[in-house]
Amino acid sequence: MHVLDGMQVVELAGGVAGPIAGMFLADFGAEVVKVEPPDGDPARTDPGFVMWNRGKKSVLADPGDAERCAWLGRLVAGADVCVVNTEDDLGRYGLRAADLRAAAPRLVVLVVAPYTAAGAPWLGGRESHGLLAAATGLAWRQASTDGAPVEMVAPQFLYAHGVWAAACAVAALVERETSGLGQTVTVTGVNAVMEAGVSQLTIPADGADPDTAIGPAGRHPTYSRYQAGDGKWLGVGGLGRKFEAATLRVLGLAHVVDDPRMGGQAGLLEARNFEWISGLIAEAFRGHDREHWLTRLAEQGIPCGPLDDPDVWLDHPQVTAIGMRADTTDPVRGPVTMPGVPVNLTRTPAHPPRPAPAPGAHDGDVTVRPPRTAEPAPARLAEGPLAGYRVLNQGTFVAGPYTGCLLAELGADVTKVEPPDGDPFRANGFTFNRGMRSLAVDLKAPAGQDAFHRLARDHDVVVTSLRPGVGAKLNIDHAALAEVNPSIVTVSLSAFGEVGPMAALPGVDMVIQAMSGMMRRQGGAGEPVANTLAIIDTTTGAMGALTVVLALLHRARTGEGQHAWYSLMATATYLQSGELVRYPGRPAPPVGGPDHRGADPLDRFYAVADGWIRLQAAAPVRPSDLTEAGIAVDAAADLGRALEKALAAMSAADAVAALERAGIPAVRARTIGEAVRDEDLLREEYVHVRTSADGPPILAPGRYATFSRTQRHGPMTVPGTGEHTPEVLRAAGLTEEEVTGLVASGVVVHGGPMPQRLTPVYR
Repeated sequence: MHVLDGMQVVELAGGVAGPIAGMFLADFGAEVVKVEPPDGDPARTDPGFVMWNRGKKSVLADPGDAERCAWLGRLVAGADVCVVNTEDDLGRYGLRAADLRAAAPRLVVLVVAPYTAAGAPWLGGRESHGLLAAATGLAWRQASTDGAPVEMVAPQFLYAHGVWAAACAVAALVERETSGLGQTVTVTGVNAVMEAGVSQLTIPADGADPDTAIGPAGRHPTYSRYQAGDGKWLGVGGLGRKFEAATLRVLGLAHVVDDPRMGGQAGLLEARNFEWISGLIAEAFRGHDREHWLTRLAEQGIPCGPLDDPDVWLDHPQVTAIGMRADTTDPVRGPVTMPGVPVNLTRTPAHPPRPAPAPGAHDGDVTVRPPRTAEPAPARLAEGPLAGYRVLNQGTFVAGPYTGCLLAELGADVTKVEPPDGDPFRANGFTFNRGMRSLAVDLKAPAGQDAFHRLARDHDVVVTSLRPGVGAKLNIDHAALAEVNPSIVTVSLSAFGEVGPMAALPGVDMVIQAMSGMMRRQGGAGEPVANTLAIIDTTTGAMGALTVVLALLHRARTGEGQHAWYSLMATATYLQSGELVRYPGRPAPPVGGPDHRGADPLDRFYAVADGWIRLQAAAPVRPSDLTEAGIAVDAAADLGRALEKALAAMSAADAVAALERAGIPAVRARTIGEAVRDEDLLREEYVHVRTSADGPPILAPGRYATFSRTQRHGPMTVPGTGEHTPEVLRAAGLTEEEVTGLVASGVVVHGGPMPQRLTPVYR
């Protein structure tokens, strides 16, 4: 059985993010009907199309055909989910979301808008990763050598958009099992940037934008990539005090923490120390070959790995072992190798990846279902679609806690379960721990395990981020918890998955960026480039939320719990889906270069007199079109250099206006400090303002999605270590005497609130 068996999805969305959301629904059993115009989806020329549309049915519908439009209206009304970029997708066929939901109250309409629900600030408003990154400030947050905006080779925000939109849609289906009602779920491109760039958007309200002219290695000296003495590169995961200190010891540099410039180990993250410490570390790594350092670092338990080329990633034995390499035959392109399904449900697994359909292959082969009416009753109002669900989240560092934060954003009651001395990364990872309560408990102690089991009896989900096998040693694996709660859902996060030769190894975002080829692809012929965003971590958080809601939906439909798992490695593969797809004759995947501005003269960043702009032509443009629009270019010159010279003399506003006259979408590239003050984005709750324990107020991402009927409201705060220990234990049925005894013995800790303050950025 698949989770979404029997459900029908009508997909009107084009581009990348909307089809990816539909892909996940198809992977888990839904009949996804892709509706294309008579000449097919324009995105069919994109190599990633074969993955993002796998397992779907294709029908053609001409907006000018009244009979076909009426048929489409009946199809959508009888479906469970309809995916659109904007309501214009419905309007082209004479349909309106409000009318459809009135006729079919169980329908979930998923709106995957390219920018905000109100529209995009660029000409035409079509989905664009480059324009989205420029307008929201994240392109200017990527580390570089010159401190200017950088174009990321892979459309990472569109990939984040797709998985987070899928999670929100399934959450609405979970809620529908209780209420019997659908709703409109809006997940915008801005929401995707918020989800993926959460750390970069958590900043002091009046702080200056950080200097990004720090080079391609990032700003953390022991959490980066280095070149060994044999010329080969490796990724090093010395993150957090324990691994920072261990990395310095391995390199023979433990003494640097005593340098008066440092002020102790905390000085590693001070900007004033970065250059000289990084220089010492780079020199040390050049003293031996890569294999020497990988062996030495691994002996100390420090996450590390070779920095490889992306074209070998799908052949990695661990990628194959966890099912992230899939082979199929496409009806148009022939044999295809693509990334597999990054979510693993043990009772209700996904379909093995199937081919994408040929255009119109299923015309006449799709059943129109009658609309399902809801029982007349007052609509359920709740703070989030997961209101009423209870989650224990044992995750530490970034991706695990962030999964809990996103589930709290969806309305779940989430308790962060951490060791008595706290999550070792909770200060640096401030923003990933929002929205949860905290229980501090020693799970190595039998009394701590017993308390955890008593909690598990009345919780719906347990999320852990332990290496495979550790949960069983702590007696909190699925088998142990299912004995006290047979319907429990347990979800495990690990670096490399639960099977395969590397399952037991530690891993972190930076290391898997290196291993998977992401750094090499972005760097091109230059040095490998470390992504300033913790893009694997944050997207894995969304992947974890999707894993949880899929398992909850199955439980809501059947009463059955199950074990599920997800991994950083699987997410890293998914985040390169369009770039890793292989088939005979596919165009070479794009690569970047030092301070990459874009791959094409009409699809890149340009400097202007007062900053930078990002342009992206949707159609061929002649030099005469530019000249007539007021951009004087030499028709005989190289177009890129001619544009560079002409635009450099113009202001951003004048350049954007002239480009639009030429039919070219463009936006001014903004810093994060500028974007968070945009009144349109403030209305969309791009950031929430909250009080800081000291200094200026803190900004952090606000509302990650909009649910028309079950919207959660308000900023989420970070709990102190063990701040809610007594109330959580009492709610599980422990007596006051039992709670007092556990506190007295040190098995649990009752702490106070955490001062809401920021530490120096670590990326």
